[in-house]
Amino acid sequence: MKISEILHRDAVVESLGAVTKREVLFELVEPLSRLHAELDQDRTVNILLEREKLGSTGVGEGIAIPHGKTPGLNEVIVSFGRSVQGVDFDALDGKPVHLFFLLMAPEGCAGSHLKALAKISRMLKDVPFRNRLMEARSAAELYRAIADQDDLC
Repeated sequence: MKISEILHRDAVVESLGAVTKREVLFELVEPLSRLHAELDQDRTVNILLEREKLGSTGVGEGIAIPHGKTPGLNEVIVSFGRSVQGVDFDALDGKPVHLFFLLMAPEGCAGSHLKALAKISRMLKDVPFRNRLMEARSAAELYRAIADQDDLC
């Protein structure tokens, strides 16, 4: 699975303004709802918040991978956002989250959903990659860094 094939350039948010978990989710869902008319922003954020109740998707080391399944989608879609200041996302290590990959999948789509989550997790284990994301100066640089790392993993 190639993340660069399911992450549209317009779904990369260079600088999140959010200060709460809910705000982060709204900011990351907004470009996806623009790109995919079948995706209702409010309903999608509620699905993600319900998923967060099962356990935080803030995995630690400044990373969160919020994800969920929703009716009406035909494919797995991803957005990415960066918060330079960091957001309290109830991460497992208690530290602020700076790098967010948000993943939405169609209901009943376990295979590609899990493959995408695994690929993103593998990519983010690389500390130089995470540093490159934090140092990027534009959304285009962020996308390029993600596409480059995607090719390596």
